[in-house]
Amino acid sequence: MPTQPHTSTSPVKLPIHQVDDIARPVVVAGADYPGGSLQAWHSHRRAQLLFGLGGLMQVVTQDGAWVVPPQHAVWIPSGREHQSRMLLPVTTCSAFVEPDHVPRNAASCQVLEVGPLLRELLIEATRIDPRYEPHSREEYLMRLLLEEIGRAREIPVHVPLPQDEKLGALCRAFMMEPSIQSRPGQWAERLHMSERTFNRKFLAQTGMGFQQWRLRACIVNAISRLALGHAVTVIAYDLGYERPAAFSTMFRKMTGHVPSAHPAAQGDARRGR
Repeated sequence: MPTQPHTSTSPVKLPIHQVDDIARPVVVAGADYPGGSLQAWHSHRRAQLLFGLGGLMQVVTQDGAWVVPPQHAVWIPSGREHQSRMLLPVTTCSAFVEPDHVPRNAASCQVLEVGPLLRELLIEATRIDPRYEPHSREEYLMRLLLEEIGRAREIPVHVPLPQDEKLGALCRAFMMEPSIQSRPGQWAERLHMSERTFNRKFLAQTGMGFQQWRLRACIVNAISRLALGHAVTVIAYDLGYERPAAFSTMFRKMTGHVPSAHPAAQGDARRGR
């Protein structure tokens, strides 16, 4: 006799601390978070795919920060200490994967595009009894979920942060108010070093040249502000662009979308749905 489905019409609200007690390769659970909520520094033995149904999230580790737009997810490797902030109200679907079954070979966090199939698999998986039977429809669905997580495309919304205390403080301050007009010579002067030494140190600490890092920080800031409903023109001028069209061109090259068409700019992001 075939195994009966272990599903329900509402998401499983499973406390994270109970995940490790379930002997399954992947366990999926849903949760609701109000805007502004913060999960303090923590880590999981399992890897985690954190997907938000609308809303806007930010994940920070010791070596970088990631903004997670709507219709995207963040892959967090097992054991990686991180902090999560919900910039807008978010309903999440989290897939917790045993280290021996991880579908992505990544040492650091990644923000991934969530296509229609992966999205529906995550939503359906939250309705499944976490102790699903082997060789059941539910197990096959979870296998397909892992396959789709492995196939998901990474997008460039990672801003690496240096370990050097003084340089790290400047980078974090810049991310709060980024400007495309900022120059490496200005940073070098504040750190009391030559511009050449600064550029060499910045590359060694972040793995990116200053101009590339500056542009990435501006993009991440813009995505956050689009989700909050800020006008494209205002964002462009605040970032130091003389013409909004130049900002739009840069944004499209970096993300594949013009600002007004980016998932973060859609109304569902601000409604948290």
